[in-house]
Amino acid sequence: MTSLDRRGPLVLAVAVIGISFAAPLIRLSAAAPLAIATWRLGLSMVIIALALAVTGGWRQWQRLTVRELGVALAAGVALAIHFWSWNASLRYTSVAASVVLVNIQPVLVAALSGPWLGESLERRQWVGVGIALVGALVVALADAGGAAGGISLDSGALYGDGLALLGGVMAALYYLAGRRLRQKLDLWPYVGLVYGACFVTLVAFAFAAGIPLTPQPPRELAIFAALAAGPMLVGHTGMNWALKHMPAYVVNLTVLGEPVGATLLALVLPWIREVPTFSTLAGGVLVLVGVLVTARRTSAARGEWAPS
Repeated sequence: MTSLDRRGPLVLAVAVIGISFAAPLIRLSAAAPLAIATWRLGLSMVIIALALAVTGGWRQWQRLTVRELGVALAAGVALAIHFWSWNASLRYTSVAASVVLVNIQPVLVAALSGPWLGESLERRQWVGVGIALVGALVVALADAGGAAGGISLDSGALYGDGLALLGGVMAALYYLAGRRLRQKLDLWPYVGLVYGACFVTLVAFAFAAGIPLTPQPPRELAIFAALAAGPMLVGHTGMNWALKHMPAYVVNLTVLGEPVGATLLALVLPWIREVPTFSTLAGGVLVLVGVLVTARRTSAARGEWAPS
């Protein structure tokens, strides 16, 4: 086993731990969803700018064609919409429902790989897509039935579910773009370009919506810093590192650890104590099974590793 073979799974394991803290931290914040996302990206960009200045990695941007630059900017916009919609979903539905639905993205990546990357789905892959969609429907029906971790339909749980699904779609587009661009750019130039586009987009969204970004109380700044350090720089950036060195489906499968980690954290943290309903858990299991089936068939069809 090479050094890279050993580092890859370790980086992804640490990345899962990082992203698992995102939903509980967002639930703790009293700031507007756009403000949370903007500060998270802004604080991350401080570290990334320092890395780019030290390494000179920003020069790699000159390698990009106009089309590739457009893809990178579009990826940043997709990431901005992902952060806004998912942050907002946690105001309306449970942590468990939100993280399950936003992490339907591996199925979406598989479905979009056909028209975008020339990788058509087989019949068994569509079965996996169907299972995942049924699971998402079960989660939504659980909310329609009146409870999702104590949040009822009257408080907009279904709306929150829809926002989480939108976040999953945007994340899938973001990963599809990264799958191509990471072959041409090193880690810091890639995240600097995409995260930078995301940050500018979020600032524009906040300005258009009239959301004040400053001032923020010390408690909120501490939450924003934790989001930037853990879920952003450790979680997302770790996965972006892996996109260059490991198959994209393996990186996408890693997000399956987030619903487990985030749900457990929301359950055990004393200031949240959110107990998922049986229906939410059952729907979540179906979503994860569907994603695994889809990803396994995708990898097997390419003659690559598949989880057993």
